[in-house]
Amino acid sequence: MTLLDTLIGGAALLLMVPVVVLFLEVLLAVTQRERTASVAGDRRRVAVLVPAHDEALIIGRTLRTIVPQMAGGDRLVVVADNCTDETAALAAAEGAEVLARSDLLRRGKGYALDFGIRHLKSDAPEIVLIVDADCRLAPGVIDRLARLSQRSGRPVQALYLMQAAENASLKMRIAEFAWVIKNHVRPLGLHRLGLPCQLMGTGMAFPWASISSADLATGHIVEDLKLGIDLARRGTPPLFCPEALVTSEFPASSEGVRSQRTRWEHGHLSVIFSDAPQLLLSSLATLNARALALALDLAVPPLSLLTLLVLAAWSAAALLSIFAKSYFPLVAASATAALLVIAILLSWRAYGRRIISLISLALAMLHAFLKIPLYLKFVVARQVKWIRSKREADER
Repeated sequence: MTLLDTLIGGAALLLMVPVVVLFLEVLLAVTQRERTASVAGDRRRVAVLVPAHDEALIIGRTLRTIVPQMAGGDRLVVVADNCTDETAALAAAEGAEVLARSDLLRRGKGYALDFGIRHLKSDAPEIVLIVDADCRLAPGVIDRLARLSQRSGRPVQALYLMQAAENASLKMRIAEFAWVIKNHVRPLGLHRLGLPCQLMGTGMAFPWASISSADLATGHIVEDLKLGIDLARRGTPPLFCPEALVTSEFPASSEGVRSQRTRWEHGHLSVIFSDAPQLLLSSLATLNARALALALDLAVPPLSLLTLLVLAAWSAAALLSIFAKSYFPLVAASATAALLVIAILLSWRAYGRRIISLISLALAMLHAFLKIPLYLKFVVARQVKWIRSKREADER
């Protein structure tokens, strides 16, 4: 076996690890029975914390899905973070307790959350829910998340879906389907084995002891993902609650979509390189199955990047088989590619048919190629600072 055989075959086998993880998560999601979490018993006092930066055009809609779900003794706290619009006044008009924060040097959601948690310490609730200012909560979300977090003593993540407009472009419908795989199908597969999930940034419930001692003021661009990993290391990995639905919309402007995607994917890749190896090694050393599952799930790169890497490995292996008559790398790369295709098709059949047609799904490969500049930018000029995504409302 030549050095080229070893390199290409090794790359194909290495890529098989995240592909197999993805495949197993999808398979469990589409074949296993539902695991419905019990939410019986009295619910303790809850504080809903909403970080908001210049959200005047949508903050009222969000709060109107929260207020009807609150019980006596609950608190609704909005952190108006470096706002230059009427966010604070509108939140107060909806009945929220408003905290105005102004710090142009320490910007980002993590700092706003830290500010809100420190304010709550004087009259600490038992459970804290974090909801982004552009989200809508389905009925019963607060009660279900709070009870489950209270019973388990662990963070709980709602099902968080982003939706494209009815007349959205093919690119946006592909993005919505990829989001369903990441935030619904994959955590559902883990949930059906009783394994933890990643935090998703909104629709998150925490016992006070967990969130009050967490390091929130980091300015990390994917503070939710990092927080979930930190809590898992402390022995409280997040639970997934698919019965609790939280939704929001993709930005309508191309600039907003690009900014949002860059922040998510650069942040995800940064965490893969910085945290996944350490979490994997520590989970193996301690024989911690929950931490191991979380580490393997974290190691799965964004779907577009994974598709590009698998395609590149298969193309290199195919050329090697033609010119060097070496077939092992092609077998390994073909098996990896087949598992990836099957996982995507199973996800589409169970959860994606209302979003995108099968013919349109076949064009998703072109969408992956369009994201090559985003991944190259990660290598040469990755985004490390939090930047709010521009929304359609900002253009009105």
